[in-house]
Amino acid sequence: MDDTAEFERDKRAWAQAMAADPAMRKLALETLIAADEHNFCYQWSWLGMPIIQPAEDILALQEIIWKAKPSLIIETGVARGGSVIFSASLLKLLGKGRVIGIDIDIRQHNRTRIEAHPCADRVTLLEGSSIDASMLDAVTSQIAPDDTVMVVLDSNHTEEHVLAELELYAKLVTPGQYLVIADTLVEIIPPQMHRQRPWGPGDNPMTALMRFLKTHPEFEIDQEIDNKLLLTTNPKGYLKRVS
Repeated sequence: MDDTAEFERDKRAWAQAMAADPAMRKLALETLIAADEHNFCYQWSWLGMPIIQPAEDILALQEIIWKAKPSLIIETGVARGGSVIFSASLLKLLGKGRVIGIDIDIRQHNRTRIEAHPCADRVTLLEGSSIDASMLDAVTSQIAPDDTVMVVLDSNHTEEHVLAELELYAKLVTPGQYLVIADTLVEIIPPQMHRQRPWGPGDNPMTALMRFLKTHPEFEIDQEIDNKLLLTTNPKGYLKRVS
């Protein structure tokens, strides 16, 4: 007997119960805060490229890409290249699609490694500010009428910058696809004194996200994904365009 449907129902029920367990949530948050002191999220790689994400968010994004099957993924924030190669590798398995990676500063050694990667044929790199009008024009010029578009925002994490990205790039996401906002965790952890940045509690991707959702009912938090996130840097950060 094929028990796949029952197994999927069980998985959702387990995740709901876990999400409703405050002791487990507290323990997971404490673990993340302690691990951050050791730069936990900087220790991973994907197909040989550094990917600055915890393993749980890598798996969550894999699930989303495999399910939604976008033909174009737009990512702000390239860093060392692991994320664009991650997306490109999944699209390669799907047999379609490409990735546009945007960063204000793509360092030459990172560009060289990305362009030498076996998945580089599916990656386009654009250097410049993600919120410049000229950058948005450069991106939209590469969107075909039949593209299904997903967006991942992971660059400057101040509320002002993320909100500007949301207003610019959310409209490019096609119905049924996803808008991912990274590092929303910044709102619920103590200020990172060991890694000082212009953002922190009260001014970060989560505060931008909450403002955005008030006026954009076409997007909803994917609760099924959010329920099973524990060691995540992106709580509430996986949005689905539902209309």
